[in-house]
Amino acid sequence: MKARGIVLTAVVCFFAVAICLAADAFTGTWKLNEAKSKLAGGAAKNTTVIYEAMGDEVKITVEGVDAEGKPTHNEWTGKFDGKDYPVTGDATSDARAYVKVNAHTLTFTAKKDGKVTLTGRITVSKDGKTRTVTTAATDEMGKKVSNTAVYDKQ
Repeated sequence: MKARGIVLTAVVCFFAVAICLAADAFTGTWKLNEAKSKLAGGAAKNTTVIYEAMGDEVKITVEGVDAEGKPTHNEWTGKFDGKDYPVTGDATSDARAYVKVNAHTLTFTAKKDGKVTLTGRITVSKDGKTRTVTTAATDEMGKKVSNTAVYDKQ
């Protein structure tokens, strides 16, 4: 009887975790919808963003183009706990920290050599079909730059 209870508990926990991960609004592949976005002229663009569960962490893979139109690729793996986790492949940052505000909203900070280079907010629509990313940064000339990128779930 005791073994049966343990097995039943394990099965219930497994399904609960699977449901929670499946229900995450951010998980999946997102493609940039340039027509709905407001991007600064000459700015780099993240054209595809993929969120995937990696155990108790999340992996975010970003494909895009830089200001000259050359392809870019960067990856971040960590938790949405506000702590800095390393970024690979991004010339403008070497660490990012994400905070989950609620089931549909994240805030984040990107840093290079310990200095904040970008802040932003990510919101997924209630129907889970659209993801909007607003960012604020300061360019090399000291000018403030803001962008609003809209993504469609694939």
